[in-house]
Amino acid sequence: MRVLIVEDEPALADILAEGLRAEGMAVDTAYDGDTGLEMATVHGYDVIILDRDLPLVHGDEICRAPAAAPEVNARILMLTAAGTVDDRVDGLALGADDYLPKPFAYPELVARVHALARRSGPASPPVLSRAGLVLDPRRRTASREGRALDLTPKEFGVLAELLRADGAPVSTVHLLEKVWDANLDPFSGVLKVVVHGLRRKLGDPPVLHTVPGHGYRV
Repeated sequence: MRVLIVEDEPALADILAEGLRAEGMAVDTAYDGDTGLEMATVHGYDVIILDRDLPLVHGDEICRAPAAAPEVNARILMLTAAGTVDDRVDGLALGADDYLPKPFAYPELVARVHALARRSGPASPPVLSRAGLVLDPRRRTASREGRALDLTPKEFGVLAELLRADGAPVSTVHLLEKVWDANLDPFSGVLKVVVHGLRRKLGDPPVLHTVPGHGYRV
């Protein structure tokens, strides 16, 4: 899952990003509306966590982006210090999918992000399974034939994307887009390293296969 946080309080944005990365998400941050709008239209985010009162470009303009730019498919969770009913109604009317007033409880934000991510693409079951593999994205657990797998966050993210494809090939571009943030050098070979480690942990017989010229599949 890939998330963009657009928040003009850098300390808050960085704390949220660190927490969500610990949940296994790929997270980018923008500290003003202009940068946030540009990133939202360039990268394929599942969820955008959006502060409403932003410098340079107001959060309302970013909230309208999915309607104005068909390539933006992200669900939007709007954050604001103004928490009246009218404020919530205004935010939802602008195109936000959910609304969370500040201050908020961090576990609630995480739960809302997960819920929105499930709505950002084709519906997938809450527990993913194929070829003896069982993966629960919410509980962060994975197993093969009943044997628990100790996966790193990146290994977990790659395996989740492969299982969501239900046997179809998944491109390297898609895996890099969904599991890593914008700071990744796409030519670093990091995906191959993660896949190598994942194959070792999954064991025999092999279930993770390379699709030449495209990517991988389970």
